[in-house]
Amino acid sequence: MERRDWSLKALSELNYIDSLESFEKADALVRWYNNYLTDNSINDFDLEIEDLKKLQELFFKNINFLKDHKEETRQELVNIKKMQQFLKN
Repeated sequence: MERRDWSLKALSELNYIDSLESFEKADALVRWYNNYLTDNSINDFDLEIEDLKKLQELFFKNINFLKDHKEETRQELVNIKKMQQFLKN
């Protein structure tokens, strides 16, 4: 039962994280990963089929979000460097 409660809590937190704004969401996803997947495997989750499907959906949705967020952040850093170079001249 303890593992099931842990799994449901992880799913609930991931569902909440999905509703956050961009930078908050990215930070929360890193914390979620550190809490639930650093010392455990995805195989350690004890969820019913419907909950597993929801976890899978959120997992892949957030992976895609992180890829997009990474690109946006990279582009923002490029723009900042360009601005710094412009201000130096």
